[in-house]
Amino acid sequence: MKITLSKKINDNDHLVVVSIKGDTILKSNDLDLDSKEILRDFLKKNKDRTEVFETFHFKSSKRIKSLTLVKIKNFADDYKFEGLGGRLLNYLEKKRIKKFSLLIEELKTSFHSYFPAIIRGIALKNYKFEKYKTISKKDFSVESLQIINKLDKIHKSQKNQITSINNLKGIFLTRDLVSEPANILYPEKFVEICNVMKKVGVKIEVFDEKKIKKLGMNALMGVAQGSVKPPRVMIMKWSGGSKNDKFSNPLAFVGKGVTFDTGGISIKPSGGMEDMKWDMGGAGVVAGLIYTLALRKSKASAIGIVGLVENMPDGNAQRPGDIVKSLSGQTIEVLNTDAEGRLVLADVLWYVKEKFKPKLMVDLATLTGAIIVALGERYAGLFSNSDSLANKLLEASKKTGEPIWRLPMDEKFDKLLDCPIADMKNITGTRGAGSITAAQFLKRFVGSVDWAHLDIAGVTWSKKGTDFSRPGGTGFGVRLLDQFVRSNYE
Repeated sequence: MKITLSKKINDNDHLVVVSIKGDTILKSNDLDLDSKEILRDFLKKNKDRTEVFETFHFKSSKRIKSLTLVKIKNFADDYKFEGLGGRLLNYLEKKRIKKFSLLIEELKTSFHSYFPAIIRGIALKNYKFEKYKTISKKDFSVESLQIINKLDKIHKSQKNQITSINNLKGIFLTRDLVSEPANILYPEKFVEICNVMKKVGVKIEVFDEKKIKKLGMNALMGVAQGSVKPPRVMIMKWSGGSKNDKFSNPLAFVGKGVTFDTGGISIKPSGGMEDMKWDMGGAGVVAGLIYTLALRKSKASAIGIVGLVENMPDGNAQRPGDIVKSLSGQTIEVLNTDAEGRLVLADVLWYVKEKFKPKLMVDLATLTGAIIVALGERYAGLFSNSDSLANKLLEASKKTGEPIWRLPMDEKFDKLLDCPIADMKNITGTRGAGSITAAQFLKRFVGSVDWAHLDIAGVTWSKKGTDFSRPGGTGFGVRLLDQFVRSNYE
């Protein structure tokens, strides 16, 4: 969608008027008398309703005019205006409107608040992954948005703020990665796609299979050994806009990157297995986040590290009952090869802790189906060894409308992982608290570093779509963590 600014309404475009108070817009010189009369009647009839969309077609000065009126209340949070933008785009598409002009009342006072948020919401919802559709089968799309701007002076930065989707590219990168089929997106290809970040100052380091083995990442290698696609570990570094590459006490973000998960020898049922192409969702979010920090030139020094593997069953695949020695030196009995994400993260978390001495670590993973049973497809599960870190993430969640819910952890849950023949087992063998015990497993590899784990299995993909996204990859987590960094570390 092309987004432009204009000082006058293009009569050839469908006009969308967004009203909060009503009085200001009725006094606007941008609207003709016929439009004002329709608007006055609309606002009068809907004065007690908080959100209304309605479209009118009428004759004005011998021309047929098309007008959509949107009445809303003044939300307290930007994300609610973003959601409004998404719903507005959905409404206009249903009306088959290709081009529209947007007039929002009180532009002078709203410029730094809800006005850009509505535009962001439209742009977020507008994303489509149609790479593999033929031209004739592409869905209807709104082609252009003209923003009616009457400010006498507008800074270049302000113009860029509302016409550019540059800072949303990180979210779109995440959605692209999650949407790609597994025959296209395997560990090496994931790295190749992420090389786009180098153009904005992100430094990328990649460990191949030989380096992974040499380091002793045997837990990760055990997951990868059944696939013909070799594993990769990718480190993305953003130095806060400085030239200092030492990364002393950086913020660390870790992602599970299982590009396809059959379950290995503990193979999954065939129904729904196609969804396992997005079992690399955590890695996708980490990549999108680091790209976002670079695009907005965040002052924070951050690293993103992702373990990229494919979990397949073949003659060389890891077996239930195998014991592996992780990078930490701790041994793990693998009772179920479908509990593989925690094995990948175990080695990567330990490596980050030892190598970079981070200020904090946040990992993201589509780790358990149990989190969907507990929280459905609305909330991600939050687990942490730090109340301070958890509270900062919860605050960022409230500001972005990407909801997370903190679940408990304690020693009794941890003891369920104890094993008679190894230091631990990768599943407890009991039915309950699957998401909690998975988090307890990860906790054994983070030491005393402030750490949080986000189980995003229920929110990475949406079959129905959300206010911010169409059906498919949501990009959930990028906005949340970007806000977390912005609020606490800039």
